[in-house]
Amino acid sequence: MKKLSQIVFLLAIFIFASILLFNNQKSNKIKIKVAEVAHSIFYAPQYVSLHNGYFTDEGIDLEIILTPGADKVTAAVLSGDVDIGFSGSEATIYVYNGGEKDYLKTFAQLTQKDGSFIVSREKIDNFDISMLKGKYYIGGRIGGMPEMTLEYILSKNNITKMDLTIDTSISFANMQSAFIGGTGDFVSLFEPNATQVEKEGYGYIVASLGELGGNIPYTAYNAKTSFINNNKDIIKKFTRAIQKGLDFVHNNDSKTIAKIIQPEFPDTKLEDLIIAIDQYKKTDTWPKTTNFTEESFNHMQDIMINANQLTEKVPYKDLVYINK
Repeated sequence: MKKLSQIVFLLAIFIFASILLFNNQKSNKIKIKVAEVAHSIFYAPQYVSLHNGYFTDEGIDLEIILTPGADKVTAAVLSGDVDIGFSGSEATIYVYNGGEKDYLKTFAQLTQKDGSFIVSREKIDNFDISMLKGKYYIGGRIGGMPEMTLEYILSKNNITKMDLTIDTSISFANMQSAFIGGTGDFVSLFEPNATQVEKEGYGYIVASLGELGGNIPYTAYNAKTSFINNNKDIIKKFTRAIQKGLDFVHNNDSKTIAKIIQPEFPDTKLEDLIIAIDQYKKTDTWPKTTNFTEESFNHMQDIMINANQLTEKVPYKDLVYINK
């Protein structure tokens, strides 16, 4: 009986010590909150970094908060509700041109192309952009990158907005349901939504806006200038974790990636995740590095100017922080 009591006592001490060690390790990590513009397979490298423990390895306790809409992401960053914003880089330009003193700077890209696909209500074997003439297209909100990229692609093919109907009144979250409900001939959808619509027989993927629109810092991480200046080591560690995620998606097959990120998409079948990842790999959506060029940044601004959302370009050096 005495021996049993000793064993129980030692076991209790071990459990207590383990709890103390765990709490100490957790308290040593830096808590970072990120406002995520959408939850999509498009951002697979980020979820790989999260589930493979790359942030933990860098001493970061990461909390990702879904914050639909780039405008809401920037508001959350500017207010201090979160430390880092994750949205289209165009949002930082809007803030900068709005006169904000502690404006946002982009420090790492995760995607280098528009991640949405053109989905047609009818099956089209050899799609051409000219087929959009006279059609009704659900394009997304005015000033958002999917809609602006669409306008840019149209203009490069000598098609004006007057040649078709582009519906910008439907919110990003409701574009899929509106299309399924019978609105429009075409719609821009990200994965896994595009594949779901096709598998359910409501439409057909006919083209990638990313392939047609070219390379831009489509989705990237940003923070207030003051936060970056005061936390350069954190920015470096965060970027390093993201780079590991990018390396992983480039060095592994879609099935391996899908199994890792599946907890993020419990309502999506593994086979659908694999299809979606295959789509993004095929269109070269994910960059090799978190750094992006001045050329791609200026190309994004060309798209914004074409959509009448920008009158003149903002200097690359003012809005982009290069990790050293």
